[in-house]
Amino acid sequence: MSTSMSTPAVPAASRESSLIVISGMSGSGKSIALHTFEDLDYYCVDNLPAELLAEFVRGATGKNDLPPKLAVGIDVRNRNTDLSKLPSWLSQAGALGLDPKLVFFDANDDILLKRYAETRRRHPLSHLGLALADAIAQERRILKPLRALADVIIDTSELNVHQMRRRVITELGLTADRTVSLLFESFAYRRGVPADADFVFDARGLPNPHWDARLRPLSGRDREVREYLDTQADVNEYKSQVAAFLDNWLPRIQADTRSYVTVAFGCTGGRHRSVYLAETLAAHAREHGWRDVATYHRELE
Repeated sequence: MSTSMSTPAVPAASRESSLIVISGMSGSGKSIALHTFEDLDYYCVDNLPAELLAEFVRGATGKNDLPPKLAVGIDVRNRNTDLSKLPSWLSQAGALGLDPKLVFFDANDDILLKRYAETRRRHPLSHLGLALADAIAQERRILKPLRALADVIIDTSELNVHQMRRRVITELGLTADRTVSLLFESFAYRRGVPADADFVFDARGLPNPHWDARLRPLSGRDREVREYLDTQADVNEYKSQVAAFLDNWLPRIQADTRSYVTVAFGCTGGRHRSVYLAETLAAHAREHGWRDVATYHRELE
Protein backbone atom coordinates (compact mmCIF):
# COMPACT_ATOMS: atom_id res chain seq x y z
CA MET A 1 0.00 0.00 0.00
CA SER A 2 1.24 3.49 -0.75
CA THR A 3 -0.15 6.71 0.65
CA SER A 4 1.51 10.11 0.39
CA MET A 5 0.52 12.94 2.65
CA SER A 6 1.35 16.51 1.68
CA THR A 7 0.68 17.65 5.27
CA PRO A 8 -0.33 15.80 8.43
CA ALA A 9 -3.91 14.62 8.26
CA VAL A 10 -6.45 16.77 10.08
CA PRO A 11 -9.31 15.05 11.93
CA ALA A 12 -11.99 17.05 10.15
CA ALA A 13 -14.91 15.28 11.79
CA SER A 14 -13.75 16.42 15.21
CA ARG A 15 -14.70 20.02 14.40
CA GLU A 16 -18.19 21.36 14.85
CA SER A 17 -18.38 22.42 11.19
CA SER A 18 -16.23 21.04 8.40
CA LEU A 19 -16.01 21.03 4.63
CA ILE A 20 -14.18 18.27 2.77
CA VAL A 21 -13.53 18.87 -0.93
CA ILE A 22 -12.79 15.61 -2.73
CA SER A 23 -10.87 15.76 -5.98
CA GLY A 24 -8.45 13.62 -7.95
CA MET A 25 -8.03 11.42 -10.95
CA SER A 26 -11.04 9.68 -12.45
CA GLY A 27 -10.97 6.04 -11.37
CA SER A 28 -8.90 6.74 -8.26
CA GLY A 29 -11.72 6.19 -5.76
CA LYS A 30 -13.46 9.55 -5.36
CA SER A 31 -16.95 8.02 -5.52
CA ILE A 32 -16.01 5.50 -2.86
CA ALA A 33 -14.75 8.34 -0.67
CA LEU A 34 -18.00 10.29 -1.08
CA HIS A 35 -20.04 7.21 -0.20
CA THR A 36 -17.86 6.77 2.89
CA PHE A 37 -18.49 10.34 4.00
CA GLU A 38 -22.21 9.89 3.36
CA ASP A 39 -22.23 6.81 5.59
CA LEU A 40 -20.65 8.99 8.30
CA ASP A 41 -23.52 11.50 8.16
CA TYR A 42 -21.85 14.07 5.94
CA TYR A 43 -24.10 15.99 3.55
CA CYS A 44 -22.54 15.09 0.20
CA VAL A 45 -22.76 16.60 -3.28
CA ASP A 46 -20.83 15.27 -6.27
CA ASN A 47 -19.68 17.22 -9.33
CA LEU A 48 -20.61 20.60 -7.90
CA PRO A 49 -19.62 23.51 -10.19
CA ALA A 50 -16.55 24.80 -8.35
CA GLU A 51 -17.58 28.45 -8.58
CA LEU A 52 -20.75 27.61 -6.62
CA LEU A 53 -18.86 26.22 -3.62
CA ALA A 54 -19.42 29.21 -1.32
CA GLU A 55 -23.05 29.50 -2.38
CA PHE A 56 -23.60 25.81 -1.63
CA VAL A 57 -22.01 26.16 1.82
CA ARG A 58 -24.10 29.23 2.57
CA GLY A 59 -27.31 27.43 1.66
CA ALA A 60 -26.43 24.20 3.47
CA THR A 61 -25.33 25.77 6.74
CA GLY A 62 -28.26 28.15 6.75
CA LYS A 63 -30.77 25.33 7.22
CA ASN A 64 -31.16 23.79 10.66
CA ASP A 65 -32.14 20.40 9.25
CA LEU A 66 -28.80 19.93 7.46
CA PRO A 67 -25.69 18.68 9.26
CA PRO A 68 -22.67 20.97 9.62
CA LYS A 69 -20.42 18.34 8.02
CA LEU A 70 -20.19 18.76 4.24
CA ALA A 71 -18.34 16.80 1.54
CA VAL A 72 -18.18 17.99 -2.06
CA GLY A 73 -16.74 16.35 -5.17
CA ILE A 74 -14.97 18.74 -7.56
CA ASP A 75 -12.86 17.38 -10.40
CA VAL A 76 -12.20 17.43 -14.13
CA ARG A 77 -15.92 17.11 -14.89
CA ASN A 78 -16.17 20.85 -14.09
CA ARG A 79 -16.23 21.90 -17.72
CA ASN A 80 -15.40 25.47 -18.70
CA THR A 81 -14.20 26.14 -15.14
CA ASP A 82 -10.70 27.37 -14.29
CA LEU A 83 -9.86 25.05 -11.40
CA SER A 84 -6.80 27.14 -10.56
CA LYS A 85 -9.26 29.55 -8.91
CA LEU A 86 -10.22 26.93 -6.32
CA PRO A 87 -8.07 28.52 -3.55
CA SER A 88 -10.20 31.67 -3.79
CA TRP A 89 -13.42 29.65 -3.66
CA LEU A 90 -12.13 27.67 -0.67
CA SER A 91 -11.31 30.93 1.10
CA GLN A 92 -14.85 32.17 0.48
CA ALA A 93 -16.23 28.96 1.98
CA GLY A 94 -13.88 29.27 4.96
CA ALA A 95 -15.09 32.81 5.59
CA LEU A 96 -18.54 31.32 6.24
CA GLY A 97 -17.30 29.51 9.34
CA LEU A 98 -16.24 26.12 7.98
CA ASP A 99 -12.76 24.63 7.95
CA PRO A 100 -12.20 23.53 4.32
CA LYS A 101 -9.83 20.67 3.53
CA LEU A 102 -8.92 19.44 0.04
CA VAL A 103 -8.33 15.68 -0.30
CA PHE A 104 -6.81 14.53 -3.59
CA PHE A 105 -7.09 10.91 -4.75
CA ASP A 106 -4.53 9.54 -7.17
CA ALA A 107 -3.36 6.27 -8.72
CA ASN A 108 -0.73 5.15 -11.21
CA ASP A 109 -1.65 5.45 -14.87
CA ASP A 110 -1.40 1.69 -15.39
CA ILE A 111 -3.84 1.12 -12.54
CA LEU A 112 -6.28 3.70 -13.91
CA LEU A 113 -6.15 2.07 -17.34
CA LYS A 114 -6.84 -1.33 -15.76
CA ARG A 115 -9.77 -0.01 -13.73
CA TYR A 116 -11.36 1.55 -16.80
CA ALA A 117 -10.91 -1.71 -18.69
CA GLU A 118 -12.62 -3.63 -15.88
CA THR A 119 -15.58 -1.28 -15.45
CA ARG A 120 -15.89 -0.31 -19.16
CA ARG A 121 -16.80 3.22 -18.16
CA ARG A 122 -16.07 6.24 -20.33
CA HIS A 123 -13.47 8.73 -19.20
CA PRO A 124 -14.88 12.24 -18.49
CA LEU A 125 -12.63 13.68 -21.22
CA SER A 126 -13.63 11.12 -23.85
CA HIS A 127 -15.85 13.79 -25.43
CA LEU A 128 -12.61 15.41 -26.67
CA GLY A 129 -11.98 12.41 -28.90
CA LEU A 130 -8.85 11.37 -26.96
CA ALA A 131 -7.56 7.85 -26.49
CA LEU A 132 -7.88 6.69 -22.88
CA ALA A 133 -4.16 7.07 -22.12
CA ASP A 134 -4.16 10.58 -23.60
CA ALA A 135 -7.31 11.50 -21.66
CA ILE A 136 -5.62 10.43 -18.40
CA ALA A 137 -2.53 12.51 -19.26
CA GLN A 138 -4.68 15.53 -20.07
CA GLU A 139 -6.59 15.11 -16.81
CA ARG A 140 -3.31 15.12 -14.87
CA ARG A 141 -2.35 18.42 -16.46
CA ILE A 142 -5.72 19.98 -15.64
CA LEU A 143 -5.70 18.79 -12.03
CA LYS A 144 -2.07 19.63 -11.32
CA PRO A 145 -2.97 22.88 -9.45
CA LEU A 146 -5.43 21.00 -7.23
CA ARG A 147 -2.91 18.30 -6.38
CA ALA A 148 -0.38 20.95 -5.39
CA LEU A 149 -3.00 22.62 -3.21
CA ALA A 150 -4.22 19.44 -1.47
CA ASP A 151 -4.07 19.08 2.29
CA VAL A 152 -4.06 15.30 1.95
CA ILE A 153 -3.04 13.11 -1.01
CA ILE A 154 -4.13 9.47 -0.99
CA ASP A 155 -2.65 7.06 -3.54
CA THR A 156 -5.08 4.17 -4.10
CA SER A 157 -2.95 2.23 -6.59
CA GLU A 158 -2.59 -0.77 -4.29
CA LEU A 159 -5.92 -0.50 -2.48
CA ASN A 160 -9.12 -2.40 -3.13
CA VAL A 161 -12.56 -0.88 -2.54
CA HIS A 162 -12.56 -2.06 1.05
CA GLN A 163 -9.15 -0.66 1.84
CA MET A 164 -9.99 2.68 0.21
CA ARG A 165 -12.87 3.17 2.63
CA ARG A 166 -10.73 2.23 5.60
CA ARG A 167 -7.93 4.55 4.46
CA VAL A 168 -10.32 7.49 4.17
CA ILE A 169 -11.63 6.84 7.68
CA THR A 170 -8.27 6.35 9.34
CA GLU A 171 -6.18 8.95 7.50
CA LEU A 172 -8.73 11.72 8.05
CA GLY A 173 -9.46 10.76 11.63
CA LEU A 174 -13.17 10.31 10.96
CA THR A 175 -13.54 7.72 13.71
CA ALA A 176 -11.39 6.41 16.49
CA ASP A 177 -13.19 3.07 16.71
CA ARG A 178 -11.66 -0.06 15.26
CA THR A 179 -14.29 -2.06 13.45
CA VAL A 180 -14.57 -4.57 10.65
CA SER A 181 -15.28 -2.99 7.28
CA LEU A 182 -17.85 -5.08 5.37
CA LEU A 183 -18.18 -4.98 1.61
CA PHE A 184 -21.08 -6.73 -0.12
CA GLU A 185 -20.15 -7.11 -3.77
CA SER A 186 -22.01 -8.40 -6.82
CA PHE A 187 -20.36 -9.85 -9.92
CA ALA A 188 -20.92 -11.86 -13.09
CA TYR A 189 -19.34 -15.30 -13.19
CA ARG A 190 -18.53 -14.90 -16.87
CA ARG A 191 -15.99 -12.22 -15.89
CA GLY A 192 -14.50 -14.17 -13.02
CA VAL A 193 -14.75 -14.21 -9.23
CA PRO A 194 -13.42 -11.07 -7.47
CA ALA A 195 -9.88 -11.77 -6.30
CA ASP A 196 -10.38 -10.16 -2.89
CA ALA A 197 -13.58 -11.99 -1.95
CA ASP A 198 -13.56 -13.72 1.45
CA PHE A 199 -16.95 -15.42 1.02
CA VAL A 200 -18.49 -16.21 -2.39
CA PHE A 201 -22.14 -17.21 -2.83
CA ASP A 202 -23.45 -18.52 -6.14
CA ALA A 203 -26.93 -17.24 -7.01
CA ARG A 204 -27.18 -18.79 -10.48
CA GLY A 205 -29.64 -21.43 -9.26
CA LEU A 206 -32.23 -18.84 -8.25
CA PRO A 207 -35.11 -17.55 -10.40
CA ASN A 208 -33.70 -15.13 -12.98
CA PRO A 209 -35.47 -11.80 -13.70
CA HIS A 210 -33.54 -11.65 -16.97
CA TRP A 211 -36.15 -13.88 -18.58
CA ASP A 212 -38.90 -11.37 -17.84
CA ALA A 213 -38.84 -8.80 -20.66
CA ARG A 214 -40.22 -6.16 -18.29
CA LEU A 215 -37.43 -6.69 -15.75
CA ARG A 216 -34.51 -7.37 -18.10
CA PRO A 217 -33.41 -3.72 -18.56
CA LEU A 218 -33.54 -3.09 -14.80
CA SER A 219 -31.12 -4.09 -12.05
CA GLY A 220 -31.38 -5.57 -8.56
CA ARG A 221 -31.52 -2.03 -7.20
CA ASP A 222 -34.87 -1.34 -8.86
CA ARG A 223 -38.14 -1.75 -6.99
CA GLU A 224 -39.73 -4.02 -9.61
CA VAL A 225 -36.86 -6.50 -9.48
CA ARG A 226 -36.81 -6.47 -5.68
CA GLU A 227 -40.55 -7.11 -5.52
CA TYR A 228 -40.24 -10.00 -7.98
CA LEU A 229 -37.41 -11.68 -6.06
CA ASP A 230 -39.08 -11.03 -2.69
CA THR A 231 -41.96 -13.28 -3.76
CA GLN A 232 -39.74 -16.25 -4.71
CA ALA A 233 -39.62 -18.98 -2.07
CA ASP A 234 -36.16 -20.19 -3.15
CA VAL A 235 -34.77 -16.65 -2.91
CA ASN A 236 -36.16 -16.14 0.59
CA GLU A 237 -34.74 -19.46 1.77
CA TYR A 238 -31.36 -18.57 0.24
CA LYS A 239 -31.33 -15.16 1.95
CA SER A 240 -32.27 -16.68 5.28
CA GLN A 241 -29.51 -19.29 5.15
CA VAL A 242 -26.83 -16.81 4.04
CA ALA A 243 -27.89 -14.32 6.72
CA ALA A 244 -27.67 -17.02 9.39
CA PHE A 245 -24.20 -18.00 8.16
CA LEU A 246 -22.96 -14.40 8.27
CA ASP A 247 -24.58 -13.73 11.65
CA ASN A 248 -22.65 -16.69 13.01
CA TRP A 249 -19.25 -16.10 11.42
CA LEU A 250 -18.78 -12.34 11.05
CA PRO A 251 -18.51 -11.76 14.83
CA ARG A 252 -15.87 -14.48 15.00
CA ILE A 253 -13.92 -12.79 12.22
CA GLN A 254 -14.14 -9.48 14.07
CA ALA A 255 -12.81 -11.16 17.22
CA ASP A 256 -9.87 -12.39 15.12
CA THR A 257 -8.84 -8.71 14.54
CA ARG A 258 -9.65 -8.76 10.84
CA SER A 259 -10.15 -5.29 9.34
CA TYR A 260 -11.84 -6.13 6.03
CA VAL A 261 -14.34 -8.75 4.90
CA THR A 262 -15.72 -8.98 1.36
CA VAL A 263 -18.89 -10.99 0.80
CA ALA A 264 -19.46 -11.58 -2.91
CA PHE A 265 -22.59 -12.74 -4.70
CA GLY A 266 -22.34 -13.97 -8.27
CA CYS A 267 -24.89 -14.69 -10.96
CA THR A 268 -24.80 -15.05 -14.73
CA GLY A 269 -24.90 -11.39 -15.71
CA GLY A 270 -24.14 -9.71 -12.40
CA ARG A 271 -27.13 -7.44 -12.82
CA HIS A 272 -30.22 -8.80 -11.06
CA ARG A 273 -29.93 -11.59 -8.50
CA SER A 274 -26.40 -10.85 -7.27
CA VAL A 275 -27.10 -7.11 -6.96
CA TYR A 276 -30.33 -7.77 -5.09
CA LEU A 277 -28.62 -10.15 -2.67
CA ALA A 278 -25.68 -7.83 -2.02
CA GLU A 279 -28.02 -4.93 -1.25
CA THR A 280 -30.35 -7.07 0.89
CA LEU A 281 -27.59 -8.67 2.97
CA ALA A 282 -25.85 -5.31 3.41
CA ALA A 283 -29.10 -3.92 4.81
CA HIS A 284 -29.35 -6.97 7.08
CA ALA A 285 -25.83 -6.31 8.39
CA ARG A 286 -26.65 -2.67 9.15
CA GLU A 287 -29.82 -3.70 10.96
CA HIS A 288 -27.71 -6.02 13.12
CA GLY A 289 -25.32 -3.31 14.26
CA TRP A 290 -22.50 -3.37 11.71
CA ARG A 291 -21.60 0.28 11.06
CA ASP A 292 -19.00 0.24 8.28
CA VAL A 293 -20.97 -1.48 5.52
CA ALA A 294 -20.66 -0.77 1.80
CA THR A 295 -21.92 -2.27 -1.45
CA TYR A 296 -20.12 -2.48 -4.77
CA HIS A 297 -21.66 -3.76 -7.99
CA ARG A 298 -18.84 -4.60 -10.36
CA GLU A 299 -20.93 -4.91 -13.49
CA LEU A 300 -22.97 -1.76 -12.80
CA GLU A 301 -20.27 0.65 -11.65
